[in-house]
Amino acid sequence: MRLPIGRSKNLVASCALLLAAVPVIAQDNQSKSATPPAPANAEALRKKALNPVSDLISFPLQENWNFGIQPGDRIQNVLNVQPVIPVDLTKDWNLVIRWIAPIVYQPVDVPQQAGPNVQTGYYGLGDMQPAFFFTPKVSKVIWAVGPQLLFPTATKTGVLGQGKFGLGPTAAVLAQPGKWTLGVLVNNVWSVAGNSTQPDVNQFLLQYFINYNLNRGWYLTWQPTLTANWEVADDNRWVVPFGGGVGRIMRLGAQPVNLGFQFYGNAVHPPDGSTWTMRLQIAFLFPTGAKKK
Repeated sequence: MRLPIGRSKNLVASCALLLAAVPVIAQDNQSKSATPPAPANAEALRKKALNPVSDLISFPLQENWNFGIQPGDRIQNVLNVQPVIPVDLTKDWNLVIRWIAPIVYQPVDVPQQAGPNVQTGYYGLGDMQPAFFFTPKVSKVIWAVGPQLLFPTATKTGVLGQGKFGLGPTAAVLAQPGKWTLGVLVNNVWSVAGNSTQPDVNQFLLQYFINYNLNRGWYLTWQPTLTANWEVADDNRWVVPFGGGVGRIMRLGAQPVNLGFQFYGNAVHPPDGSTWTMRLQIAFLFPTGAKKK
């Protein structure tokens, strides 16, 4: 298979080099630093980085390749630019803003008799999906609730986006016992306005995450995202993936980052939908988030 866009190749190559350079960079940092970071601080950073509603500013770039799109066994590419910004509201509460801006390559069906200049896919901005989580600063179990929004920002309505304003509830709950991070994030969005020629939106998302911390910043991760479109027939409704991957929280020079590589097979998917997904991520971490008053 060939990747549909050159920019994806560039990002893949860059992230692959970063993953390959992990041992070299880590050794170089250790040799140059007279006072390496305290293990307790490194572990605290790792726990925050694996918590989707922590008081940690982060800037993830997440590449998703969805393989096996039919007809033609095509590849959809989604680059999610998804900054996470905590805001100190009161002495007891934080607001965590998670804003997803997808950049999408969407292949389209091409008639067999089409000429060589026929459009085979579209590349552009998708619908932005901001979420606003209200979370207590101190709690035995970490939890957060708030609104999930959908903005019709796609550059090609009906292909790269749904053309609707959407709104619904979102919630997250997790715990971090020992080396584990265990939790779930869920939302449902309904369309409330937008392009009247486009179908209504009623879509569900559930992501459970299981992370297990290893030595030297490495961790194992399972983060499948289950989705359902309640507006379509049962056999087209669900996407249910299974799989996982590996990641590492480390430093590139002075900059903390979270690198990840994951594979998921879709056990349930629409007949023409993707059969499996590969995900590559780099998240820049800024441990200067909301503080207790």
